[in-house]
Amino acid sequence: MRVLLIEDEQKLALALKKGLIQEKFAVDVEYDSDSGLGAALNEPYDVMIIDRMLPGSMEGIDIAQEVRSAGIETPIIFLTAKDHVKDRVAGLNTGADDYLVKPFAFDELLARLKALLRRPPSAQGTVLQANDLSLDTITYNVKRSGKTIKLSAKEFALLEYLIRNSGQVLSKDQIIAHVWDFDTDILPNTVEVYIGYLRGKIDRPFKNKPPLIHTLRGFGYRLGEAKTK
Repeated sequence: MRVLLIEDEQKLALALKKGLIQEKFAVDVEYDSDSGLGAALNEPYDVMIIDRMLPGSMEGIDIAQEVRSAGIETPIIFLTAKDHVKDRVAGLNTGADDYLVKPFAFDELLARLKALLRRPPSAQGTVLQANDLSLDTITYNVKRSGKTIKLSAKEFALLEYLIRNSGQVLSKDQIIAHVWDFDTDILPNTVEVYIGYLRGKIDRPFKNKPPLIHTLRGFGYRLGEAKTK
């Protein structure tokens, strides 16, 4: 899943990015409000983490207002040194979904972020399920028919996006936008390669089971059982 982090404290931003990448997220970082708003309005994200006080022409609270005015419903977590009740209320009233006061523990941020991702319409609890395939977003365990499947970090991220959108046809562009960050150098066949890796782990070893990853030529990929006519 792809995260936008707007935070002007470079040391904190880089530490959060490193931690989130270790937790299988793709992360884009912006250090001022203007570039942050541009990214928020023009790139598809699954969660936004925004500092309240930012350099630039606006504050984090203004970014949230602009995002909501544009009809973007991506969950937003505010980071701030302001811990007064009125500040938290103001942030939540502008469209933020959660509020975390600095200093904070990374584990708490991670828990809040994952809680937001479990909300509808993608909410399926901590264990995502598609047929006999399960993916635990907390322990990172992946199983099919009770058998544990070991995945790389990027394979896990790709499978999580597919399973959260089970039954939907996802284009290569959609997959790239949600699984890889903006700075990653993506080759034309990168998605095909990783889809192949996943097939080799969740489909081919289970020859007595129907394949779960399907290619719709010219359209993209779909996770789930084959549709019957």
